[in-house]
Amino acid sequence: MMNPATQLISQIHTRMLVLCGGLAILSAVAGVSAQAAEEAEFSTGSNEVLIKEVNQLIRRSWDDNLIKPSEVADDAEWLRRVYLDVVGHIPPMETAKEFIASKDPAKRSKIVDQLLDDPDYVRNWTTIWTNNSIGRGFRNRGDRDEVSRLGMDKFYREVFARNRPWNEVVKDIVTAEGNFEENGAVNFILAQMEMPDEGVQLTADFTKLFLGIQVQCTQCHDHPFNDWKQDQFWSYNSIFRQTAKDIQRKYDEDSGRMVVDFVEVTWRNVDQEEVFFERRNGEVRPAYPVFNSHKIDPAKHVDRRKEFGELLQTDADKMVAAAMVNRMWGHFFGYGFTKPVDDMGPHNPPSHPEVMELLTNSFIESGYDVKQLVRWIANTEAYNLTSQFSKENEIDNPAAGEIPLFSHIYVKAMEVEQLYDSLIIATNAHKSGARSFEASEQQRQRWLGEFITLFGDDENDSSTSFNGSIPQALMMMNGRLVTEATSLDRGSFLTETVASSGSDVDKVKNIYLATLSRYPNGRELSSIAKLFRSSPNKALAYQDVLWALLNSNEFIVNH
Repeated sequence: MMNPATQLISQIHTRMLVLCGGLAILSAVAGVSAQAAEEAEFSTGSNEVLIKEVNQLIRRSWDDNLIKPSEVADDAEWLRRVYLDVVGHIPPMETAKEFIASKDPAKRSKIVDQLLDDPDYVRNWTTIWTNNSIGRGFRNRGDRDEVSRLGMDKFYREVFARNRPWNEVVKDIVTAEGNFEENGAVNFILAQMEMPDEGVQLTADFTKLFLGIQVQCTQCHDHPFNDWKQDQFWSYNSIFRQTAKDIQRKYDEDSGRMVVDFVEVTWRNVDQEEVFFERRNGEVRPAYPVFNSHKIDPAKHVDRRKEFGELLQTDADKMVAAAMVNRMWGHFFGYGFTKPVDDMGPHNPPSHPEVMELLTNSFIESGYDVKQLVRWIANTEAYNLTSQFSKENEIDNPAAGEIPLFSHIYVKAMEVEQLYDSLIIATNAHKSGARSFEASEQQRQRWLGEFITLFGDDENDSSTSFNGSIPQALMMMNGRLVTEATSLDRGSFLTETVASSGSDVDKVKNIYLATLSRYPNGRELSSIAKLFRSSPNKALAYQDVLWALLNSNEFIVNH
């Protein structure tokens, strides 16, 4: 017998299907058939020679694996995807309507350029990299107030607003010193500093995030599948041994306790030039600060992090560039050239080495221009394909452990921030009841905090996505935000839609555009017409339609 939660979900899904005529089910599950893309050269309107070369290399991999790609995504599917990936929310209704109607053959390339100049581009990537750097748990000054999310946000806002070269950004992170709110870059270091671990966690997390390698595998023993030795981890670690933090506290009269006033990252002198580590056989060996083949002066007075930062900015081994290329490709496709994206090395070769090398070299030549990297990826043929697959490319399923071939788009769960901001864009929920901007922003932070508390782990910082679990579904369907989003209060999207001029069909089309960024199909329109005829209150019928769309699989995923 079904438990109550499962039974409720089943009833809700049945209701959604009746109301909306069977909304699209995830193509990754259903395996919807799709025609193969035409062999004619694909173009988004961009004239970049590099993009054409990437397309040719990806096509060669399709031929080598005897598969045919899915067809090119229609404008509605692609527009929703690129908005979510670049600016972190679905497109506004009017934008979707204009884009779908446009006959401009270069409109996709133009939209990418527009989004790169949109203020939400900065907001989205600031959120992404702040989460990458310190997790989601550090939301404000509270119990875990030795890390400043405001400071980390400030640092990344400046990075993405100015489109600073990425190699310089990485250098700033690794060499950061000073106050955690005045120099926000130090918060990455603070978030990883668990005293007295002597920089072990900092070593592991920095190399994973910014160099794309998991050297923590060699912390206790040599790597079993390549030439990485145990001393490699400790050579990296010796670079961070001079890092310390200074916490200043003050008495808070309101709470009657000592609280953090500010935190600083400082340089400290080390006792010896080498770091000693123990082999499995009990042998104790020394390790000196070395980055690959580049030796750093081990003298105690030398600031090793600054020397390391100079090496990373020069990036002679292309590790900074390759790590960013792989991570960015993974952001847009759901999978990078390696799986996972932060475990590159001889034991884990890339799926498309020529593509990765081409993009890495071009990224370096561009001056580590992150916007240019986004522009290249978003204009590739592979990124413009539909998420629907056919029998001719169904083997391209990295979720089942296969190597990704990028012959169709892989469905991704929305991040929690994407979900919230998309609800706001779709329904003007923040305007329901005529709230002020300040109240709306406070509501956003409260809702994100509730999500993290409900779905985070014990450390309260690892919840990353809306994965469709029963508690998350119930929160969506019955939570305060969706209730407000579907309200008929003054100023709400639904009230304005119902009161607007035009036929019921026109209004339903606008609801679909606002939520799913597409027009309803004939079957959906027919089912909704039956609902309207049988409902004694048309406004409530509209409310049911909006609620069902917001709780559909199609709304809560990025595909």
